[in-house]
Amino acid sequence: MIELLLLVPEDLVESVSDALMDELEALSVSVEDADADTDAERALFGEPGMPPPSAGWQRSVVTALFADEDVATEAATLLLAQDWAQEKVHVQAMRPVVEQDWVRLTQSQFSPVEITPSFWIVPTWHEPPAAAERFIRLDPGLAFGTGTHPTTRMCLRWIANQAPTFSGSWSRVLDYGCGSGILAIGAALHGGRDIDAVDIDEAAVISTNANAAANGVTLKAALPDGASGTYPLVLANILATPLKLLAPLLCGHVAPGGHLVLAGILERQADELKAAYAPWCDLEVSDSEDGWILMTARLKP
Repeated sequence: MIELLLLVPEDLVESVSDALMDELEALSVSVEDADADTDAERALFGEPGMPPPSAGWQRSVVTALFADEDVATEAATLLLAQDWAQEKVHVQAMRPVVEQDWVRLTQSQFSPVEITPSFWIVPTWHEPPAAAERFIRLDPGLAFGTGTHPTTRMCLRWIANQAPTFSGSWSRVLDYGCGSGILAIGAALHGGRDIDAVDIDEAAVISTNANAAANGVTLKAALPDGASGTYPLVLANILATPLKLLAPLLCGHVAPGGHLVLAGILERQADELKAAYAPWCDLEVSDSEDGWILMTARLKP
């Protein structure tokens, strides 16, 4: 494999990328800021109070992957011969790609994750730790929720810690915005029953069903209209803005005396969430990790 690195101005990035992929037999194309980590670096994503972001970087490094050096050389020659590319597009480097076992490399980045000393998330290529009385088998996939993010860990930790006291009442559980289904599976492993896991993303529904089967738990995964009635336990690990918008809907699904567990919230957003949910319940911060917080409430019986 050979990488061809081209220095390309902003207005030609799309043309160069299309030519490499569509006409010059590139196996893949990626684009990076040529000025990254310098004073000229420019953000593409806007922030509140800042000017609107630009569509691209002033100078980009376009990296194309080719099967061999001959194909890469021919591609560079043909590309630079175009009138629109002359004097504007420059070859920065052409170099071999070091062969790696990409599967093994990816797997090495995901080790078992401790939720509590007795509850772990374990990829399929690892043996469960000796201390794991309960564990979720879960590999990285298309849907959010592998246990590596603080919001997921806090939700699972809450489930594990509260289960000895409350799992007997978890006759129905709702995981709203289920992603990989990890929270629904965690609830099932800790005594939750009749579990609905819903998400707006069909890929998440498919992922949840597959992960549930892999862990030997029974649940119903569906699009959001699959949630119906009330539940003694409602879990939602999304983000603060949708959580605020969903306040009436989520609270409407919590049974009297039931628990609401919310995550995806930054510490500075706590007051916003408390205000949004005030008409229905009193949210409190129950856990925090790396700038993220877990907020919970118990509705009045």
